[in-house]
Amino acid sequence: MKFTTTLHVVGMKSSKGSLENGTAYDSTKVYALVDLDASKGTAKGMAVAEYNFGTSAEFPKYSELPFPFEAQAEMEVTTNGKTTKTVLHSLKPTARKTVVPA
Repeated sequence: MKFTTTLHVVGMKSSKGSLENGTAYDSTKVYALVDLDASKGTAKGMAVAEYNFGTSAEFPKYSELPFPFEAQAEMEVTTNGKTTKTVLHSLKPTARKTVVPA
């Protein structure tokens, strides 16, 4: 199931290299605010979710932006029959997210 949503991106991190056993890795992670499940009355507010976002080549496209920022995200929910995951396909910045210091 594909959908478009607004994400409040608070951070990104790229990583590229190889493990001691020779296995290569190359990724960018996006960290975005998501609502906590308040339905049971035991949680309130927001937390940060981590999404995989392509290779480390994605990071430079966003590294000069002021963080945090808002973006339109194309995402997809997939399953293998037992577990589901949310895949981030694209990210289009729309506005800077204003954070008021406490």
